Amino acid sequence: MTKVRTRFAPSPTGRMHVGNLRTALYEFLIAKHAGGDFILRIEDTDRERLVEGAVDIIYRTMAETGLVHDEGPDKDKGFGPYVQSERQASGLYLEYAKKLIESGDAYYCFCDKERLESLKTSVGEDGKEITVYDKHCLHLSKEEIQANLDAGKPYVIRINMPTEGTTTFVDELYGEITVENKELDDMILIKSDGYPTYNFANVVDDHLQQITHVVRGNEYISSSPKYQRLYEAFGWEPPKYVHLPLITDENHKKLSKRSGHASYEDLIEQGFLPEAVVNYLALLGWSPEDNREIFSLDELIKEFDYHKVNKSPSVFDIQKLKWMNGEYIKAMDNEKFYEKAMPYIKKVITKDLDLEKILDMVKTRIETFPELMDMVDFFEELPEYDVAMYTHKKMKTNSENSLEVLTELLPILEATDDYSVDGLHDTVFEYIGKKGCKNGQALWPLRTAVSGKQMTPAGAFEIMEVIGKEESISRIKKGIELLSK
Repeated sequence: MTKVRTRFAPSPTGRMHVGNLRTALYEFLIAKHAGGDFILRIEDTDRERLVEGAVDIIYRTMAETGLVHDEGPDKDKGFGPYVQSERQASGLYLEYAKKLIESGDAYYCFCDKERLESLKTSVGEDGKEITVYDKHCLHLSKEEIQANLDAGKPYVIRINMPTEGTTTFVDELYGEITVENKELDDMILIKSDGYPTYNFANVVDDHLQQITHVVRGNEYISSSPKYQRLYEAFGWEPPKYVHLPLITDENHKKLSKRSGHASYEDLIEQGFLPEAVVNYLALLGWSPEDNREIFSLDELIKEFDYHKVNKSPSVFDIQKLKWMNGEYIKAMDNEKFYEKAMPYIKKVITKDLDLEKILDMVKTRIETFPELMDMVDFFEELPEYDVAMYTHKKMKTNSENSLEVLTELLPILEATDDYSVDGLHDTVFEYIGKKGCKNGQALWPLRTAVSGKQMTPAGAFEIMEVIGKEESISRIKKGIELLSK
């Protein structure tokens, strides 16, 4: 059996879109599930779209998500270079384009911009105009071609597509697909700057690097007949095609930068964990037979079967990702949780408080790390709050009885020095017993006074233990003052 070899071939044009990351993940899983190789290839032939630092983003993203490549620019296993511009510099693509010229499957085109703009256009399914080239330069004589080359006239090299018959290719998910050859344009293989087009370089590189499975978004399915024609022209065996379903937003539109979570870096900046992102993306288009949802990368490698990838679009549900991220946070060991959460808590708490103790309160309550900031900021400083919060029907509290409770508790709490949770519990519950009131009638106003918040990650005793006696007394006095107005 041929060893499975997949490749992730991103263009360094900025942040990594989640669709590209899912493609990389599926390629990684296909290779690793079969005991094969996962290759990283940098496709930088579109020079106008290159972004400085984008290659570093690719490496960093793959490292953080655990998608370790077996071969790539930094790991040459005999199939390099793994950067297309370096491959282009050797004349590799031009050499293969000229082979197609010799066989009659490609030709030089010297048409200038004005002539091309005058050609007939049609509108494609996406609403964009498509210029159909009329094979004008296919009919140039060898003498005319040589004269143009000798004169240094700019040119591109085009594939010579047949105008009759059909082209058929097989996709692993969609099955056999056939198109009329008259629908295929004579696409450019080598651009006027000498660089190959994305389509041409892909085919040449995939063949030379012995790629067995080409995985990409199904927006490329319409280009696949062109790839197929190139394989046939060269006499090469095509790889297995796996076209993945589109990822859409909640409105079933293509996931765009405006969504705020279209790239991996967007998600990390919003407090998501790399392993949760990977887990979630794996399920955008694929699901195991038992409908399980939480997987480690190793478990995904074992379970993943690309034949079970869905054909219908997958909706990126940010709420589902938040839930999953929360599950990962809950399962974290405390040391790692503190490490991840500390940068966020330090943005809102500068006082010398037991931050780990505060973080323990929120660990099971948050789904993303930034959420903890609004939950714990009151530890730093008592916020302005409305006395209406003291009224709680279920607890049977209102401003009047809350004032009474706080006024009575104040001297008792001033007299005690044991501000541990247990010590405060005993002190306050002794008061509740003597007063004969319900627990909530004392605990609700006390928690409101020391936090100034409707919702808190812990009860009054845990809060008071962290902020200490002096700050607790100060906040209770503030509560009494507000209720007395």
